Amino acid sequence: MELFDSHCHLNDEKFDEDRDNVIKSIYKAGVSKIVNAGYDISSSKKAIDIAKKNEYIYCTVGISPNDVPKSIKEIDDQIKEIKSLLNNKKIVAIGEIGLDYYWNKENKSIQKDMFIKQIELANIYNLPIQIHTREAVDDTIKILRENKVEKSGIFHCCPLNRQLVNEALKMGFYISFAGPITFKNSKNAEEIINMVPLDKILIETDSPYLSPEPNRGKRNTPENVVFNARKIAEVTKKSPQEIASITYENACRIFGIQ
Repeated sequence: MELFDSHCHLNDEKFDEDRDNVIKSIYKAGVSKIVNAGYDISSSKKAIDIAKKNEYIYCTVGISPNDVPKSIKEIDDQIKEIKSLLNNKKIVAIGEIGLDYYWNKENKSIQKDMFIKQIELANIYNLPIQIHTREAVDDTIKILRENKVEKSGIFHCCPLNRQLVNEALKMGFYISFAGPITFKNSKNAEEIINMVPLDKILIETDSPYLSPEPNRGKRNTPENVVFNARKIAEVTKKSPQEIASITYENACRIFGIQ
């Protein structure tokens, strides 16, 4: 069974002590493709470095809503720096980008500006986007309606929100499910999974965060993406192998990986 973890953070400091060993064990466990996501300038550069060293690892570059700068000038400077990285063939999307009003309520206008500028960058370079949204459903949908993403994109670790998923699918986006769908207190996971056509489903770990059951509370790694595949298989009445194959093909399609 080949698995594709469509969003993780092997560039996170939680992997600094054993990153190489983790990467070896991931591949042996059957996770044969990974997208390692950037979230600021430093992590984006690190994601590129890791992808260069490992044939089966790809990456994204971008500024997340939790890492946006404080001024318009700094935004423009960071956009230029992200742009300077985009000549690498292992970069498969702009991300993670979006809005987060859970952690940051005081800088909404800056978040929106950075989100829009990175959508524009994705369109220039013909890349999809990876979207992070938290407690910002209405503004996220409004920006995407008003700023068409030419190559579509992915709602990463998609919130289990009916309105968001419904609107995202109308606009042609992919929905990526992470560990929370396996949590025992996740009341509407099955309903949301069943809302998403099989050709729009992706799986991810968002590691080192959000470990799925039965490893909840431990450091997450891409190996654990199998538990998300199993949960989707259970809900959709497919085999884990079928879900692994479907999500693998979907990820290759949206990321333009042969």
